[in-house]
Amino acid sequence: MTTPPPRPEPAARPEPSARPGPGSASRRAVLAAVLATAAVPALPAAAAVPPPGTMNTVDNRFWTSGDDWRSGTGPGTRVVEGRRPGLTIGTPDGVTTYLDPHTGRTGTYEYAVWTSPFHRSRTPATEIVPSWNAETPPGTWLAVELCGAYEDGSRTPWYVMGRWASGESEIRRTSVDGQGDGRSSVSTDTVGATDPASAKNRLSGYQLRVILYRLPGSGAAPILWRVGAMSSAVPDRFTVPASAPRRAGELKVPRHSQEIHLGQYPEYDNGGEAWCSPTSSTMVLEHWGRGPSAADLAWVNPAYADPQVCHAARYTYDHQYDGCGNWPFNAAYAAGYRDMNAVITRLGSLNDLENLIRAGIPAMTSQSFLKGELTGAGYGTSGHLMTVVGFTGTGDVIVHDPAAPTNDAVRRVYKRREFENVWLRTKRRGTDGKVASATGGVCYLYWPLEATSAQHRALEAIGVR
Repeated sequence: MTTPPPRPEPAARPEPSARPGPGSASRRAVLAAVLATAAVPALPAAAAVPPPGTMNTVDNRFWTSGDDWRSGTGPGTRVVEGRRPGLTIGTPDGVTTYLDPHTGRTGTYEYAVWTSPFHRSRTPATEIVPSWNAETPPGTWLAVELCGAYEDGSRTPWYVMGRWASGESEIRRTSVDGQGDGRSSVSTDTVGATDPASAKNRLSGYQLRVILYRLPGSGAAPILWRVGAMSSAVPDRFTVPASAPRRAGELKVPRHSQEIHLGQYPEYDNGGEAWCSPTSSTMVLEHWGRGPSAADLAWVNPAYADPQVCHAARYTYDHQYDGCGNWPFNAAYAAGYRDMNAVITRLGSLNDLENLIRAGIPAMTSQSFLKGELTGAGYGTSGHLMTVVGFTGTGDVIVHDPAAPTNDAVRRVYKRREFENVWLRTKRRGTDGKVASATGGVCYLYWPLEATSAQHRALEAIGVR
């Protein structure tokens, strides 16, 4: 067995902007360790792509089937067939070491590498967000990397998009700061063009690479069920066109407040005040009848209500970002439960959400707004997750807002026009009056393997399979 050559750390760059829930702290930069990986395969040259505005602005590509896994390259991996085809370690490619910057511990691991085919996006992208679904038994973990192609045919470095494990026996799950090449950079979970207005910085496509790790000689191995990315080129906008209401209805989704967890487990981003993502994830998982077992929750103080929210916060926590708001980490957590699929994507209008609700699929949306921009919220935020559960007869949006003070108060109805704008815009004014970024329709979607044909049709309509 051979040890792959180490890859130098990328140059340092400014700390990325915060994506907290109400009142949480901003991202913190710490030193990332060097991770040795296998040799970098070449990407094909990028062909000409029609100019922005001539195609859809969001593109999803996920690898999930046996044929998908076989379409990539991964001589050290093998395909696990069955109702949920996966990818795992076959004959390891080699042995390497990893110094965990969050524990100071160096581990030695066998590894195998799978690299996807090159995927050409529908339109040159200004942002790419990956997501993955996997299981990592004790003694195993994985890393997800992305290499993009610019329109001129040049390449980005292989960016580390996450070093992840469902548990904590081997590593602390982490994003990696300080990655960039002057034309693109990584902000926790997102590859973005440094100057989105410049065509030369846009990404015409990408490859993904997954490195599977296990302790040498171990019988255990990680299994990857889904990996892919959402690439997008949403135009900059402070306002978005209004959509006309189409369908009313409301799903029965459990209610959980992050605020009842204030002060609990402050080591996970200051306790419940910043737990909008794991709280929303918990609500949707319970809608599908999934969640941690009593044994899973044995570590939580029995005096705490809704211990499953504490559990979700712990197991979505990103030790580099110093928070629970890493988008792919929330999706990966949700997919760890029985037969669950989870992705990060962007939607184009409230009509997309109406179609999902009609099919029985709640959606978690990311938005930012000043106090007063969303009537009835009573707070402002630079980034917050809510769960959309329905629409009123007049088209207003019914959400479960985890920033409510109690579980009973979580159900809120927000004005359609206000909600649509704060969710879909890409630019806004901050409290200081300066221009700030907004999420442009980012959405978490979780659904079970046994989804109905109507649910599959609703997902396919937004480009997710």
